[in-house]
Amino acid sequence: MMTWMVFFMPGKDRNRCLRRRGLGPARLLAVVALWAAALPFAARAHAQFDQGPSLDITGYVIQAELLPSTHQLTATAAVTFTAPANLDVVTFGFHPALKITSIKDASGKLLDGERTADGSVRVTTNTPFVAGQAVTWTFAYTGTLAGDENGPVQGLKLAQIDEPISYLLYPARWFPMTGYMTDRFSAEMHIRVPEGMRVFASGAQGQPTSVTLSNGKPGEEWSFNWAKPDFPGTVIAGRYVGPFSVGSANVNVYLTIAHQAQGNEMAQTASQEFDLFTDKFGMPDTTRLNVVEIPAGTLSSVWAPELAAIPGTYIGNRSGPRLLANTMAHQWWGCEVSPKTLNDAWITNGMARYADLMYVENESGENALKAALEDVEASALAYDTIPLSSMSRLDPFSPQFQSMTLDKGGEVFHMLQGQIGDKAFEATLKGALSQYAGKSITTDEFEKVAEEQSQQQLLPFFSQWVNGTGAPQFTDKFAVYRLGNNKGFRTIGEIDQDLDLFNMPVQLRIETDGRTVLRKVDVVGDSTHYVIDTFGRPREISVDPYDWVLKNTPDLQVRIAILKGQYLVAQGDLVGALAQYQQALKFNPQSSLANYRIGEVLFTQRNFQASVNAFRDALRGDDVPPWTEVWSHIEIGKIFDLTGQRDRAVNEYRLAIQTNDNTQGALNEAREYLQKPYTQASGE
Repeated sequence: MMTWMVFFMPGKDRNRCLRRRGLGPARLLAVVALWAAALPFAARAHAQFDQGPSLDITGYVIQAELLPSTHQLTATAAVTFTAPANLDVVTFGFHPALKITSIKDASGKLLDGERTADGSVRVTTNTPFVAGQAVTWTFAYTGTLAGDENGPVQGLKLAQIDEPISYLLYPARWFPMTGYMTDRFSAEMHIRVPEGMRVFASGAQGQPTSVTLSNGKPGEEWSFNWAKPDFPGTVIAGRYVGPFSVGSANVNVYLTIAHQAQGNEMAQTASQEFDLFTDKFGMPDTTRLNVVEIPAGTLSSVWAPELAAIPGTYIGNRSGPRLLANTMAHQWWGCEVSPKTLNDAWITNGMARYADLMYVENESGENALKAALEDVEASALAYDTIPLSSMSRLDPFSPQFQSMTLDKGGEVFHMLQGQIGDKAFEATLKGALSQYAGKSITTDEFEKVAEEQSQQQLLPFFSQWVNGTGAPQFTDKFAVYRLGNNKGFRTIGEIDQDLDLFNMPVQLRIETDGRTVLRKVDVVGDSTHYVIDTFGRPREISVDPYDWVLKNTPDLQVRIAILKGQYLVAQGDLVGALAQYQQALKFNPQSSLANYRIGEVLFTQRNFQASVNAFRDALRGDDVPPWTEVWSHIEIGKIFDLTGQRDRAVNEYRLAIQTNDNTQGALNEAREYLQKPYTQASGE
């Protein structure tokens, strides 16, 4: 799954990332730095990703040859499946760029097949199916996969045969398939590649055998066998350095020569994350895991049994460990347990998101978790118009599907932990993974596990957050009375919110003249009264101070508007983006981030005077996030350089250096432009 890794980031790395992905003007960032494992914008997904398959594929035997010099894939795939007895035409999803040369049944008879407009394959059976009886058809096919051909999802490079890395990702449908993300299968694969390339896929692998490729050159055949029902449909082949391994001996990291210096550090991170998740979730199906570098320009998160891959652009990057944590968590949430339908995808996607938040808390503490949650909350509510339980109505590659299943799903797990407590929450996760290991799980089944482990009735919780939309906006009013006989004070208050069926315990923090008091209040309906006695006089009362509940606040509305603006920037809609940023300023006229983003858009449009004004407004704003100060000075300096005002540019770069804020290499960039004036690169 793709990650939008650059939302709340400024700077050169972000701009380079945009240029690589072709997501719009190079100086504007794509979307969301912490949206790990999400998918990028696609114009539309082909219809072959529709759910509700009429057949059940149980296994594959695949023979494939990869020739990077000509970008050629040649393969045969024996597909074993069962189908309803009354079915005479079977439809498989298939990569549009691959040409089928033959389809044969188990007896060797040719079958008639035709390609549809979206690239799917419709095959007419020779003999009637018998309900529950497995049949095997063998597809032979070939094609050129250079990365720029039309794939199953427009705008995404899901398969590419090239040097130094080739990849065939599960969603590329490089073999005939159905039931995307839901239909589990086994796979035996034999992959031939040029000599010197290493191949990664799911299942035990021995040493490669020497072979002669179809072009007459020496090659090697790598064999894999994943016998359990799962999603072993990804193959990555390349020229790697490694393995790098620290701690867990079975967690190995493989990198290209360009990133080998980060090998030991990345191996240390991978080992820590694997150990953390093993402690939180239990032992995975297998303790073997290969962490592999993939090229930029494809998905930013790839997972399969025993395989986790991220692009080299995130290796050594601050956001890399979170992306890796999210990707690695799919060994449990995706591989070990999968969604029954896309309506249940919030369970696996959401738990993978919450896993990377667990890693943040484990490494950096509660304050870091709270900061990370702020960004997740914005994405969770940005497109909250359809319940999580209705996600199958959406394209699984759409921003809305990803925003909802990843970030709102992650919020659901966070709130569940807050409601049932740490011990019951951990027991729920381990219980779900244990009871449904190697199987799919529904929302109702997960709810049942949570109720069993917590001994709580959770229908109101799941009804609100999985079957409903929206989030409460709390207001609190209270009066304080002195109790007689030196017994302290009594606070009588009322919590109001705008969701009539809301029913959830909410924490209150009461700051008194003495100690701070924490109390939980069961908030039911749109108005809830409470009475709290304290020894000290209450000075301030905060509702949900530690963000255990997803709630609407003016600050969150600012972040949502900015997030939507970034989505529009990625699509090239700068006018729409400016409108969203202006909307953010309506919620908070002092928002430094909104003004900074406005400055970026105006810079791209070469409206330099208005851009400078916006960056200066950012400097006069609320300084949230703090990096807006250093980067506003740098951006103003760039504009002065472009308009021939070198002395003024130098002054801005010096002001940037004085902030001592090196977010995303800001100080390095400022020093670079002190030595040499900024010039606009081609495409910026």
